Amino acid sequence: MTASVAVLGGGAWGTALAVHLAARSHARPRVLLYLRAAERARECIAAGENARYLPGIALPAAIDVTSDLAKLRRADVLVVATPVAELLPLVDALSAAGIAAPLALACKGFVAVPQARAGWALAPEVVAARWPHPVGAISGPSFAIEVARGLPTALVAAATDPGFTRSLAALLRGDALRCYASDDLAGIEVGGAVKNVLAIAAGASDGLGFGHNARAALITRGLAECGRLSAALGGRRETLMGLAGLGDLVLTCTGDLSRNRRVGLALAAGRPLAAILAELGHVAEGVVATRAVRALAQEHLLDMPICDAVHRVLYEGVPPRDAVTALLAREPRSE
Repeated sequence: MTASVAVLGGGAWGTALAVHLAARSHARPRVLLYLRAAERARECIAAGENARYLPGIALPAAIDVTSDLAKLRRADVLVVATPVAELLPLVDALSAAGIAAPLALACKGFVAVPQARAGWALAPEVVAARWPHPVGAISGPSFAIEVARGLPTALVAAATDPGFTRSLAALLRGDALRCYASDDLAGIEVGGAVKNVLAIAAGASDGLGFGHNARAALITRGLAECGRLSAALGGRRETLMGLAGLGDLVLTCTGDLSRNRRVGLALAAGRPLAAILAELGHVAEGVVATRAVRALAQEHLLDMPICDAVHRVLYEGVPPRDAVTALLAREPRSE
């Protein structure tokens, strides 16, 4: 069993993972929770909770909250739960600090790669090219507050190294949390990223009053779009039938705790995107992921009409109702 784990990122998800690892009933590793801002770290220590992102959840005494990057040198595993936009600078900082350990991404999305034809790539692929240790990813339907409260949750893990895949799944497993191992790193990462885009569409559909039938259709056809992109980027379509695809998609499109769904609801109400994001208080990864998905779909000549409609609403000024009308006007074809 891993002796020491460092969770990097003081948002809701990073805090929830740290709480889960430190509070479970057996085989608890030493847990470091790294927050970049020293003031925020001091606030969490003083309050005994992360009042900004996960209020009401006590931090177990076993968690060492720190803003000192050097402390991470004693970690056997690094779990990165920052927003995707902060990922590559953090990886570079870890390398410069002489930190060396297998690294697992608990953030879901694409990173900007200017030299790539589409300008975007899967996060684990980019990190693995610059991190000389195994790189993995954690995905699946998982609202942070429910994990922190110890409610039943199922996740999936995959990595560049089969041994790290198994050890990562074993590390996360405990009490009410199940974690399965996968050998499809690209597939689980595509599912975790694209579902955020589709959740914006589902939220907009619900906000416009289109009903349960429309939401079910969006989820189903959206899953097909995920499968197309997964296959184009080296993943397997069948992976999207599991936790990182269908499971995460259903949760994010239907759960009221979903930030991306809330973005869609607010867009349907006529709110401007900048105001929505300013009031959200958390990162809605689907907003940026929409740009990446659109670029990758165009590069690989993929038909992804729902994701394209979300792009037109977010970045081209198309009203949500008009975007849905355009989707319905598409020529039907075989499913």
